[in-house]
Amino acid sequence: MQYRPTFDGPAGQKNDMHRVALSGVGVEIPETAISNEELVASFNEWAEAENAVRAQKGLEPLQKSDSEFIVYASGVKKRHVHTPDGILDPKRMAPRIPARGDDELSVQAEFGLKAARRALAHAGLEGADIDMTICASSHLQRPYPAMAIEIQRELGAGGAGFDMGLGCSSAGAAIHVATSLVRTGAHRRVLVVTPELITGHLNFRDRQTHFIFGDAAVAVVVERLEENESGRRGVFEILDTRSWTQFSNNIRTNLGYLTRTALDDPYLVPMEGNMIKQVGNKVFKEVTVAGHKFIVSFLADHGLTPDDVRRFWLHQANARMNAMILKLSFGHDVGHDRAPMVLERLGNTAAAGAIVALAENHEDMKPGDLGLLCAFGAGYSIGAALLRRL
Repeated sequence: MQYRPTFDGPAGQKNDMHRVALSGVGVEIPETAISNEELVASFNEWAEAENAVRAQKGLEPLQKSDSEFIVYASGVKKRHVHTPDGILDPKRMAPRIPARGDDELSVQAEFGLKAARRALAHAGLEGADIDMTICASSHLQRPYPAMAIEIQRELGAGGAGFDMGLGCSSAGAAIHVATSLVRTGAHRRVLVVTPELITGHLNFRDRQTHFIFGDAAVAVVVERLEENESGRRGVFEILDTRSWTQFSNNIRTNLGYLTRTALDDPYLVPMEGNMIKQVGNKVFKEVTVAGHKFIVSFLADHGLTPDDVRRFWLHQANARMNAMILKLSFGHDVGHDRAPMVLERLGNTAAAGAIVALAENHEDMKPGDLGLLCAFGAGYSIGAALLRRL
């Protein structure tokens, strides 16, 4: 089944809306991987030392982590990390990333640029062809200058740039914004860059979350689709995009510039309680229901059912959650070919995960095949794009 949107106004009058393409995808995966076994050994060594202190204070001991539990709970077997130094040291348990001067290229911008250049090459474009740059990530290195502007400068891109964040839905929401800008003619080519350097914000001493995340950077090019470009290799038409949010505290971070103002000594900010935390069982149940309803409703608005979609590139957060969302949507189990997973070897790479799944699993699709890119995240939030292979 082929679907092609129309943009007619009242009484069939043509409006000025443009067709839009996702013409390039770029991915950067760090070289170093950390296995569950390595991560668990580090956590348990720290927990043993901590429990000796807790015993002297009459406190309940901390529960140790377990590799088999991690696989059962999440599906993750290993994760790639931007900077391994320090992560497995039980006395540190955080990456050691040296500070850079204000005039040096920022760490997150450098990470994002690697994916951005690959996306431009995939689209057959140069930096100067871009007239809007969006840096969309669950965690940004700083509030300003915007990471997007730094990336824009390094690429030699034109126009403007801005940052945005919507948890693990950041890339999906940015594609929604970029598509709207291109469809209305406000911009011709928008680059969305999503550098997820999550290990810098992860609490490796929290048994509930220490194993979940990995680092990855992705980028996509969203541009006006000309009629004579319908045969370009690797190009998808973006038929529609959608975002959804509903407030929840079940995935949260409290680290921000106001954190210090509540302290007696505002120059000593504690990390405990301010880094990533989540109520895993509630997130699983609530996001599973919300994700299923969102997907079915979004497709129904276009006269489609899940059976009409060749491939689903879903958020790579939890294998069991994705399986449940798909089973609720299809009425039966769905395998890797229909909904590919990269979670097992990469961990949850936040907003980058669904894009990685797309990049690695689209070349076999035929012209006219439909695909749904859909990510769920903190907020709660969902961002999606309905794509058609050209």
